[in-house]
Amino acid sequence: MVDFNRRQFAMLGGMTLLGTLAAGSLGACASAPTAVSRPDLSMVDPELREAATRILEMSSKGSGYSDKTLPAMRERGASFVKPFLPDVPVEERKIPGATGMPDVAVFVVNGGGDRGRPAILHTHGGGHILGSAKGEVPYLQAMARELDCVIVTVDYRLAPETKYTGSVEDNYAGLLWLYKNADALGVDRARIALLGESAGGTHAALLAIAARDRGEVPIVLQALIYPMLDDRTGSTRSVPPFIGAIGWDAKANRYGWTSFLGQEAGSATVPAAGVPARVTDLTGLPPSFISVGALDLFVSEDIQYANRLIEAAVPTELLVVPGAFHGFDRIGAEAAVSKRFDAAKMAAFRRAFEQPV
Repeated sequence: MVDFNRRQFAMLGGMTLLGTLAAGSLGACASAPTAVSRPDLSMVDPELREAATRILEMSSKGSGYSDKTLPAMRERGASFVKPFLPDVPVEERKIPGATGMPDVAVFVVNGGGDRGRPAILHTHGGGHILGSAKGEVPYLQAMARELDCVIVTVDYRLAPETKYTGSVEDNYAGLLWLYKNADALGVDRARIALLGESAGGTHAALLAIAARDRGEVPIVLQALIYPMLDDRTGSTRSVPPFIGAIGWDAKANRYGWTSFLGQEAGSATVPAAGVPARVTDLTGLPPSFISVGALDLFVSEDIQYANRLIEAAVPTELLVVPGAFHGFDRIGAEAAVSKRFDAAKMAAFRRAFEQPV
């Protein structure tokens, strides 16, 4: 069994939805789990059971996600950002936002040089309400080093202060800036991919759709890691009680989507432009890699989205990991199941970048 300590929970970077649990007083569950509601840990991968137990213990002390608790959650999550790695360069930049919108902060990881390397435009997780690009930098530095690529991660504006129209444009501004400045960044314009985890997966999927529709930036891969794709999950669409019982749950999901959309999650008037699963036409999207744990709240919506991509003739790889909950690869990075999960993601990027797998 892999040993997990409190500091490992705290050092989850942009996955602040779990990082706040490590911080101590705030969590994803609105009330303490009872003996009836507590999930059967026999369904969890043996190497992840200790981590699952700690998440449940910490979340039982939380007061839930709300406009009132959000500022403290953000402050606490920001205090646990890991230091940057010393051997992979990082530069924080301010780039022009979309017309009529503010400038956007981005972090350029492993940029520069005079040879065209592949690049990834990254969008962080955090349920649309938490997280930061800065918190993801150490994780992205290691990834950029292994893939010999440049990564630009966007510090998009969060909900509920900014609705989906603003954050989507922040991220597209980052993608367009990466493409237009490819020469200065040492990037091959023909090898740009998208990556997003959790709510970052919402943004990566919406970016892929925007890139297709606007026709300005070619994309070679969208990598969606346990992506948050459908506002109806946990609101108008229920899930079995063991799904989403560890970490990000249905109540948190409703709050995150409602904050992002500016209207009640699951309602009939939700605009498709803010929800990948509501977009009717998925043809012409880039090759896709989707991975998710079988106990993740998002597992059914992710499988359905992958199926729709396949039916739209989009080359698609889907990985569903038994016994894994939301964010398991960050909180249990040393577990064998997490290493296999990460290896599949890296192999997808290598194939897209035409590198040896």
